Amino acid sequence: MDTRVKICGLRTEADIAVAAEAGATYVGLVFFAKSPRNVTIEAARGLALSVPPGVAKVALTVDADDATLDAICDAVPLDMLQLHGHESPDRVAEVRGRYGLPVMKAVGLSGPEDLAALDLYQTVADQILVDAKPPKGAALPGGNGLAFDWRLLLGRSWRRPWMLAGGLTPDNVALAVRSTNARQVDVSSGVESAPGVKDQGLIRAFVAAAKAG
Repeated sequence: MDTRVKICGLRTEADIAVAAEAGATYVGLVFFAKSPRNVTIEAARGLALSVPPGVAKVALTVDADDATLDAICDAVPLDMLQLHGHESPDRVAEVRGRYGLPVMKAVGLSGPEDLAALDLYQTVADQILVDAKPPKGAALPGGNGLAFDWRLLLGRSWRRPWMLAGGLTPDNVALAVRSTNARQVDVSSGVESAPGVKDQGLIRAFVAAAKAG
């Protein structure tokens, strides 16, 4: 299966090179100070310039204002913006129009009551990231290594491309792909040896398992 893989929270050129060589379709750069995967705009520019052609560069932000997004987009060559906060549908549409880049909106799931948000955001975003809803009081909106009940997605489809995230690892991603019919998957903490530290062997194993799923 030609599953598209996004490796998020990359912080070194070496890890980006490994992700690209392994067959990742997207690499993600995190701009969120509370995250152990956070990168500065200056560092992100260098990382983005090292990404091989054909691999999409995604900037993850959390409730970022226009000034922050302006600074990121002015300095870093990007292919997509990922909004991972509490951005409203109107804000998603505003960002999409202002920057002229495809926008992926993350939506957290914990139960059936959260599914309506997927239907809503697909009307304004180019892609949807279906993630596990963070626990109450969590410092991070994603990258917590938590999964949701994949059965929530059975029989559902959306007009927009969507990506499965939340607690994925090299050990469970093939099952996740088979269980949800996901054509795209995203991983961050599931390929780390410590928070914010990517393991190149796990990156390779994850991509291989996702594509074999």
